[in-house]
This record gives sequence, C-alpha cells and structure tokens, in this order.
Amino acid sequence: MNKKYNIMIHAVPHYLESQSFPELNRYTFAYTITITNKGSVAAKLLNRTWLINDANGKTQEVHGVGVVGEQPHLKPGESFTYTSGASIESVVGTMEGSYTMQSDDGENFVVPIPKFTLSIPRTLH
Repeated sequence: MNKKYNIMIHAVPHYLESQSFPELNRYTFAYTITITNKGSVAAKLLNRTWLINDANGKTQEVHGVGVVGEQPHLKPGESFTYTSGASIESVVGTMEGSYTMQSDDGENFVVPIPKFTLSIPRTLH
C-alpha cells in the first residue's frame, strides 16, 4: 500500500444482551472502531459501506456519509474512535466494509474494513 495513504482500522465488537431478543431472532451488537492515519498525508473520511452478514445467509448492505454523524479529518498519526451498532438474526455473524477517504492532496481512496465476527458469549470456541 502507498505509505502516503495508510489508514489502519481496528474493530472491537460487543454483544448487547439488554437490547437483544433471542425469542424474535434479534441479536444486537455494539462495535467500537478506531481509525488511525499511519500515512504521511492528512485525510478526511467521506463515506462508509458495510456488509453485515448473519449465519442464515442474510446480508444487510449499509451506505452512508461519514460515521456517527461525523466526517473525521485525521492528520498523520491521529486516530478517531467511535461506537455504533448492528442487529442480526442469528447468534453469530460478520461485518466488513470500507471507508472512502479524501486526502488533503485531493486524492480519493478506499480503505477496507477487515471482517470481524459478531457472536454472543460462549457461542464460538
């Protein structure tokens, strides 16, 4: 990857038992994302795309401007952390996606969000 544009993504999911309804096949998760600019040029997050998959083969595709109502601008070395949520219809699933960023030198580039697992406690070993 171009060292000029080097955005790192770290995701930590958490099951929200109090907002889940297993009897209705509704399992809700929070996820905390940290976006770190490891490159040499500042960049602004423009858009997000998520693919949220459950164990039943259902995929939700989500597109939107920014994250949690913000379009963070990250200088080299800076990070931005936010928490959001998703619901799926099975006890386990995955999320993955991408952010579209715009560098201060005018280039748009896509940052992949690595796949991470959503699972209720004691489901996966």
